[in-house]
Amino acid sequence: MASPQSSGYGPVAKILHWLIFGLLAAQYAIGSIMPHIGRKTVDEGWVSWHFSVGAAILFFIVIRLAWRLTHPVAQASTLTPLEQKLSALTHWALYLLVLAMTFLGWAATNSRGWDVNLFGIVTLPKISPTGSAWGHECGDIHNLLVYVLLGFIALHVAGALYHRFIKRDQVVDRMLFMKG
Repeated sequence: MASPQSSGYGPVAKILHWLIFGLLAAQYAIGSIMPHIGRKTVDEGWVSWHFSVGAAILFFIVIRLAWRLTHPVAQASTLTPLEQKLSALTHWALYLLVLAMTFLGWAATNSRGWDVNLFGIVTLPKISPTGSAWGHECGDIHNLLVYVLLGFIALHVAGALYHRFIKRDQVVDRMLFMKG
């Protein structure tokens, strides 16, 4: 990992951050309105969209993680040691959870005999055989981790609101395109 180079995020990191935010928001909306995946569920409509958006999230989170590792940003100087630890824990937990969720969903999809497509163009390789018990379990874990991920997203947003409205420092400005 490279050493931190700047005190703010560059345009690539900001675009990836907000793109992933949008994809995750869309994915939660799709997941809320799509039918429950059961024995007779077919891979079409909202279910198909859920798989496609999940593949896009995986694609962009891998790029975002690679970018972060190769273009690190120093933590804000206004953070206390406890805030630094909470910030690092929350950010890395978000990366880990999003990666885990996408891989678990991918395995569960494959275990049902369905393909996962990236942008409707590239079919991802199967990581779970059709009918596999562990692939089915991946789906169950995926469904539970939805709530854990939501908790960390809430913690991340709460931290941003705390810095913006209570502490009134410039932490949030580092990820915005326009300071305000």
